[in-house]
Amino acid sequence: MAGVSSKSCSSQHLTSTQTEQLQVEQKVQEFFKALSADNHNVLLELWRDVHIDYLLRSIRHLGPSYSVLDANRPWLCYWILHSVVLLGEPIDGELRQRTVDFLSRCQDPNGGYGGGPGQMPHLATTYAAVNTLVTVGGEMALASINREKMLNFLFRMKDPSGAFRMHDAGEMDVRGCYTAISVASMLGILDPSLLYNLSNYIVSCQTYEGGIGGEPGAEAHGGYTFCGLAALILINEAHRLDLSSLLGRVEGGFQGRTNKLVDGCYSFWQGGVFALIQRLSEVMLQQACMSYAKAGQMEIENNSSSRTESGKVKKSPSSKVTSSGGGRVVQGSNVQQLDATETDSFCEDSSSMLTAEKIFPVFDYFHKTSLSIGTVDEDSAASSKSSGGSSQSNDDYGLSFLEKDIQCGPLFNTHALQGYILLCAQVLEGGLRDKPGKSRDAYHTCYCLSGLSTAQYSWSPRIGTPPPPAAVLGPLTNLLESVHPLHNVLLERYYDAQEYISGLL
Repeated sequence: MAGVSSKSCSSQHLTSTQTEQLQVEQKVQEFFKALSADNHNVLLELWRDVHIDYLLRSIRHLGPSYSVLDANRPWLCYWILHSVVLLGEPIDGELRQRTVDFLSRCQDPNGGYGGGPGQMPHLATTYAAVNTLVTVGGEMALASINREKMLNFLFRMKDPSGAFRMHDAGEMDVRGCYTAISVASMLGILDPSLLYNLSNYIVSCQTYEGGIGGEPGAEAHGGYTFCGLAALILINEAHRLDLSSLLGRVEGGFQGRTNKLVDGCYSFWQGGVFALIQRLSEVMLQQACMSYAKAGQMEIENNSSSRTESGKVKKSPSSKVTSSGGGRVVQGSNVQQLDATETDSFCEDSSSMLTAEKIFPVFDYFHKTSLSIGTVDEDSAASSKSSGGSSQSNDDYGLSFLEKDIQCGPLFNTHALQGYILLCAQVLEGGLRDKPGKSRDAYHTCYCLSGLSTAQYSWSPRIGTPPPPAAVLGPLTNLLESVHPLHNVLLERYYDAQEYISGLL
């Protein structure tokens, strides 16, 4: 959440965007100011019971205002049921049966799922339906998915550009790429034909800001950034992105785009990106090594052509390039170190602003890890970069990606994000929201909770293990279930689905 300095400009010169930003910051500050040592655990408690009650009422009945989402009914199933299981509440047999029956009526005879019974199949609602059925779990739910016709549907959505259309004659964007590949990977139907030119299309959507836009030339966006990165990981092509430029800074909550307001849903869409990059630290190092080695070589060449009057080579005091064996070592102040637990203040110009960073300083459970540059053989680094650093096939890479041990601590302030969600996004009557002043809804409940889980488990050194107690802000009862970082379904349900599908292959 980018801050606006109250000192740098007077109120009559503020733009509407700056005015809205200040208003949101002031509302958020009110929540932070209410926090004290006496009420710390009370205000930072996850109100689990009222959220579950709100969600279970919503799955059975929604008000008239939800009629605008009639073409998104599988999404409503996913947002609600995923939130329910994240909170640790089981799905009873009746609700499971009703969900499977409804989604079966949304399944098109030629493959894919529509937004409701009789509606045309769409990649977004297909993704939501498959994730819901995996979340519900069990043979009845998983067997209801026609995998053969699903693959035919994905083939029909594939475009020669490498991207996927969201529906017949529909738009193409990174969202379509992710939803198609996520479904194919989850269901074990990731045919090589689906991958044609896919990584080229996604890489072409990375912008000068480092994030990923919906299509080539579009503005970088938090949701599309997650979709693009996750899709490339699922096909073992994430090394083709400039990963270091994907990393940004955060204070409390996340915003989706530059100069936009904080929004609770980006707790997952943006926080999830950092969780993925944690497992790509080796690739980032390889990219950085090659970049700095090239920069060092260029400096040597520049110095050799620039001589002093006495004929001596000018040497830059800021860097030194030496050779050790077959690799290069770049030393000096020009060698950046990416501190895995360092975050900047989001309101640099206003020392009086009460920020999440000041309330929730970065803590250091792991040894303070730095992704620093050491001696690396350029040839081996280049080879690893070109191959993605892995001999894994695309068919099983989503599963094997989980098995990677995390080599560094979180790349953002996880306590600040948890603080924003718990203090500013929770609604007393149940459900979570975008920001203070907004209404609760199923979408923001789902992705605020998904982001909360992601922040908590970012401190787990390996998937499936609980985080240390210090990683959970507030009482330990706040700890949610763990999600799959690529698909955003409950990790346990993902493994159950893979076991079922492997029996079909």
